[in-house]
Amino acid sequence: MTDRDPFAEGERAARENIPAEANPYQNGSDEHALWVAGHERVAGAIEAGESEGR
Repeated sequence: MTDRDPFAEGERAARENIPAEANPYQNGSDEHALWVAGHERVAGAIEAGESEGR
């Protein structure tokens, strides 16, 4: 049993400017998809803020 949260890890990676290609989970796995979703959520918010001049 693991306490890892792929979604939260993806969010953290995006905040730390770690590229989506650095996803540590096997492509096609549930964990991979969750990591991508977390990364995209934060990266999208960052990009939206940048486009608004923040």
